[in-house]
Amino acid sequence: MPRTLLPGQRCRVLIVDPATGETETVFESRTLLVEAPNWSPDGRWLVVNGDGLLWRLPVDARAVDETALEAVPMGDVPEINNDHVIAPDGSVVFVSARDGHVYEIPWEGVPAGESARRVTRPHPEGRNHKNYLHGVSPDGGTLSVIVGALPAPVADPGAEEARVGWRTNVALVAVSDGAATPVTDDEHPDDGAEFAPDGARLWFNSERASGGVAGHAQLFRTGLDGAGAVQVTHDERVNWFPHVSPDGRTLLYVSFEPGTLGHPENRDVVLRALPLGGGDGLPEPGATPHDVLALFGGQGTVNVPGWSPDSSRFACADYPLA
Repeated sequence: MPRTLLPGQRCRVLIVDPATGETETVFESRTLLVEAPNWSPDGRWLVVNGDGLLWRLPVDARAVDETALEAVPMGDVPEINNDHVIAPDGSVVFVSARDGHVYEIPWEGVPAGESARRVTRPHPEGRNHKNYLHGVSPDGGTLSVIVGALPAPVADPGAEEARVGWRTNVALVAVSDGAATPVTDDEHPDDGAEFAPDGARLWFNSERASGGVAGHAQLFRTGLDGAGAVQVTHDERVNWFPHVSPDGRTLLYVSFEPGTLGHPENRDVVLRALPLGGGDGLPEPGATPHDVLALFGGQGTVNVPGWSPDSSRFACADYPLA
């Protein structure tokens, strides 16, 4: 079921200046919960999901409500979640659906009577297999995906005891034929995998350095083959969803309070920015993140890339209570 607003809750889409934290409210609703704004490559649109559907909204809108949203027809695609990414050329939007597959939606939507193209291959049986989209390569040919699956087939993959063994790992998926190449393959929970602007590396969050403390995710960067992983954040907070600005100069992420498990909704969180100016696209030695904006959100706030093409602003969502 799609997320809905709590009694008295609002949903907002904000445009934020990462240097000052100043915000502009693009969208506000007390009836429809939308999530995870993407910024189109031409700078004109924001794309969100809401009520299991795909929507777009002009970037220059201000304080509009759900009546200003434009639906993007998805054909026969099942209900989608907040994992969606726009192709670099702006021609299609890739979406993750509740059936665990990634689909390709034309920018103007799936024509009436036609079906969307499924990108990912059929799920292996007995492994409770799911694909969660997070990024697309600069050339548009490869998706960075989190694969959730059991390490080996079981008779009843939906059983509670099987769910305990479920793992999330990073994979690369070819847009052309859905062929998947593992990047990580271990018991450490990984998520939020996104390409660096040059396409040569991946950023992601992981619990691999948590010392056995469940939920203590930090941010990492690695090669496309999973080699040379570098831990980039080292603090007591729980850090998720790294997004590098298109100019490669700033790392934006959402930071949860210590002890948070996963990336839950309706929490006090902070959006943080870390300057990248060191060698090889990493932070300068001694660089520390600064708090850009504190808000009430978490899940749905910045799950996917939301930087403007010129790196001057980013889009996010929050969910204030009355």
